[in-house]
Amino acid sequence: MKSEARFLLAVFLMLAVLVGTNQLFPPPPGEDAGLSGDSVEMGTPSGGLAEDVAPPVATEAGSGAGDAPGMPPAEGPQEDTRVAEGPPVLDVVVEGPLYRFSFTTRGARLTSGELLEFEAINRGGPVQVIPDGASPYFGSKVVVGQDTVDLSGATFSVEPEDGLRLSPGGDARTLAFVYNHPTSDFSLRIDYTFDPDEYVVGVRGSLNGVDRALLVTDLGEGLAYAEADSVLEQRSMAYVYHHLQDGIRSTILDKAESEVVEGPLIWAAFRSKFFVTALLSGEADDVVDDTGYLGGLLVRPSELPERIRVGAARTVSEGESYSYRLFMGPQQYALLSSLGDGMEEVNPYGWRFFRPIIRPFVSIIMTVLTFLHTQFSMGYGWVLIVFGVMMRVVLFPLNHKAMKAQLRNMAVQPLVKQIQDKHKDNPEKLQKEMMKLYKEHGFNPLAGCLPMLLPWPVLIALFFVFQNTIELRGVPFLWLPDLSAKDPFYILPVLLAISMFLMQWISLRSIDTDNPQMKMMMYIMPPMMLFIFMNLASGLNLYYATANIATLPQQIWIARERARMRQGPPLTLNVSD
Repeated sequence: MKSEARFLLAVFLMLAVLVGTNQLFPPPPGEDAGLSGDSVEMGTPSGGLAEDVAPPVATEAGSGAGDAPGMPPAEGPQEDTRVAEGPPVLDVVVEGPLYRFSFTTRGARLTSGELLEFEAINRGGPVQVIPDGASPYFGSKVVVGQDTVDLSGATFSVEPEDGLRLSPGGDARTLAFVYNHPTSDFSLRIDYTFDPDEYVVGVRGSLNGVDRALLVTDLGEGLAYAEADSVLEQRSMAYVYHHLQDGIRSTILDKAESEVVEGPLIWAAFRSKFFVTALLSGEADDVVDDTGYLGGLLVRPSELPERIRVGAARTVSEGESYSYRLFMGPQQYALLSSLGDGMEEVNPYGWRFFRPIIRPFVSIIMTVLTFLHTQFSMGYGWVLIVFGVMMRVVLFPLNHKAMKAQLRNMAVQPLVKQIQDKHKDNPEKLQKEMMKLYKEHGFNPLAGCLPMLLPWPVLIALFFVFQNTIELRGVPFLWLPDLSAKDPFYILPVLLAISMFLMQWISLRSIDTDNPQMKMMMYIMPPMMLFIFMNLASGLNLYYATANIATLPQQIWIARERARMRQGPPLTLNVSD
């Protein structure tokens, strides 16, 4: 293959990698999915089917709960077993410094969730958890034998009826919902415990009147859109779960289909680009008993277009309480890491096979960015500029070593050609003379490549960090309204392309022989990078442009070293016959 063809192939592969990155890690949109109706098999916490729990068959009636579990089947004409009129339907609000949650006693469900510290850029006001038009979240269904009792329409009593007002630094408080069937001893109690300073909501419940049942908790149909660019945000929408044996799996919402996911599961979540709602098994991240895990997920289409609805199932026995945690908040790396169980991977960085390499770099990068921002009271725009210069300084020894190796290899190229011409018909002699050349002049074809490859995990980690870092969301800098969104005037992508052109132009001028490959790259790569980066986050472009500009002095120094080398005496080697 000719060198020009190899170069064009390399350009194509680089383009495929860069563009493919955006296609591999985005997730798209989705909307509502009911959990009733079809017969399904749902895994128990151990991964199989519950011995006492048959596949559910929906028996919804009217607005109520259907036949109560454990009730004998009616003989003769079917008796109306709909839930009798109970307490009045109330709306209760839980408000704290971080959030405002609204619940209804019809089904003990969440009707509205607002994250008060984050603004919805697309429409103003706080970020919403529940999309417009979606039915409330966290309703319950109980499956016993062949009966499915839908409690999402049943009226619960609530305590306290006037909701909760939480003060910063105050004690955690509990909102309790109780449903009692009017003609049997069947009952369900759900306690939500709110800490004013945390996004985690503790949930504890108990089911009475049945020996063993499958409880399905409705997780809803994802998060509301909150970003200015809904197309990019759509590619981030997904539902994710952490399987005890199979690890973390993510499904983009617009590609999701109906399915039953067998457990045991450690957690299940919906994510957008910057926010997440999740149900985590157990009261802490130390679940060791199989009964503490989720039994599985039930994924069904929603009533809203292009949405799905997810329910999480678990086995519940009479007289035993169950517990889990709800998280509704931002995708802040440190915050998700504190939850344990790998929650920081809900929106993972990079390809699956590459994540173990990237993960340590992500942690270090986020620590440095946060340190610069908090300790020096520095805006994130200036943090990215300082960080770009710092990375050039840190990587300079590697780049310097690589460039010196390249210069040394360039100097011995005439000797390499001399040896190859002299011993082209004698491979054994050729190899021997090449080894001699390596010993005398330190020639190594890979010496200039390896130091350049070592920083690649850092560079790839930076790409994903700056694309998905919530700390940059909504942060303005100079003419940029939002460091997490694209540059509206495309100034940074143009500056990035110009800096890349200058680096290659300086390198090309330092070579005395004509190099068509480098010349072609000089004219092709900058426009290609402009095209790729013009729609990426401006914070990412700010970092790369800064790093490129900071590299220019190094490129000038290398060019001077090459010129000095050309002026020196040529290298010689005693080539034996």
